[in-house]
Amino acid sequence: MFFSRKGKLKKEFDVKLVNLMKETKEDWHNAKLIEDLSDDLNLDVEAQRKATESVHFFLFKEARIRRVNIK
Repeated sequence: MFFSRKGKLKKEFDVKLVNLMKETKEDWHNAKLIEDLSDDLNLDVEAQRKATESVHFFLFKEARIRRVNIK
């Protein structure tokens, strides 16, 4: 009785995780593009890129642990 919602909740949060992964991937690629287009070495831009990259890979690792299928 109490565990009937478990599958529904897992699917709902898996969809949210996949959407968040897609958003962070776009943010990461935008940060890489900004870093490539900048003429001089800007540590703030590099730190922003590394932060978005680490968030994306953390979410990717979490999806792999939870065995989420990304379609």
